[in-house]
Amino acid sequence: MPIFEYKCDDCGTSFEKLVRGNGGQSGLTCPSCGQPRVTQQLSTFAAHSSQPSGRGGSAPMCPSGACCNPGACGLN
Repeated sequence: MPIFEYKCDDCGTSFEKLVRGNGGQSGLTCPSCGQPRVTQQLSTFAAHSSQPSGRGGSAPMCPSGACCNPGACGLN
């Protein structure tokens, strides 16, 4: 059963909901204000690595061999 993310169109509350069946929004209401006007959001996910988080304080190396700027490539 998938978990969907929604945002209330009235109060702006973001929430998740475990949806059974075909994933329809019938009967779905905001848990904060109770209004039925909600919009399904694009879901994000977290990736976990089995590698240690520290690399000895040095920046990761790009495939070209140069140091990456933070956020410049997928290695950091």
